[in-house]
Formats: sequence, structure tokens, C-alpha cells
Amino acid sequence: MITAGEFFAAKERKQNPAAAAWHHNVYVIELDPKVLKDRKFRAANPQHDPKKPCLYVGSTGLSPYERFLNHKDGYKANRYAKKYGLRLRPDLFEFYNPMPYKAAVELEIELADGLREEGYAVWQA
Repeated sequence: MITAGEFFAAKERKQNPAAAAWHHNVYVIELDPKVLKDRKFRAANPQHDPKKPCLYVGSTGLSPYERFLNHKDGYKANRYAKKYGLRLRPDLFEFYNPMPYKAAVELEIELADGLREEGYAVWQA
């Protein structure tokens, strides 16, 4: 179900192509620590600090909340986000949003790398 705010934002993007260029977002999902039982996930995060949570980082043209629900529903979902996704972590991403598509794609990679350097176990598609 779309909210009134999302409806009017979509209407604005349709009427104003310049605004449409700034509707992409990066997002971070906290994953259940059980994801560390997955060999591939562990191998991608050899420097993981056990005190820090596991994360999934992505970018989207939707709102981060809408994209999180899509992952959980299995629609264009990443397997880790679908099976182990617990909640969004807006404290790690909301100050970046919104942005143009190209910036979102680049920032997704940079954000994942930066979080991994801080000791988080991160999966980035």
C-alpha cells in the first residue's frame, strides 16, 4: 500500500523530470547473526568484529522501507536479506538520501566497503 507522501512524491517526479533524477536511495538492513553460519558470507568477511552486527547494503529507486518489504516478500530479493533480514538501519544510511541513480550505485559500494573496514560483516549485491 502506498502512502500519501509516496503518492505525491511520485506525482512530483512525473511532473518534474529534474526531481526524478534525485529519487534513488542507499539502504542498510541488519541481518540475524545466524547468517554467519553461511560459509560464503563468512568468507566475504574475514575481518568481522563479533561485537558488531551483520549487514546487507543495497541501493534502490524505491523508498528503503518499500525495498526492505520486497526483500522479505521474496520479490527481487537477495537471499541473505530475505532469510536473515531483521530491520532497516536508518542511522547508517538516511543522511545520504535521496540522490541520482549513478551516485546511489557508487555509494552502495563505498558504504559497504567502509562498514566492512569498521568491522561489520557486510554483504553487498
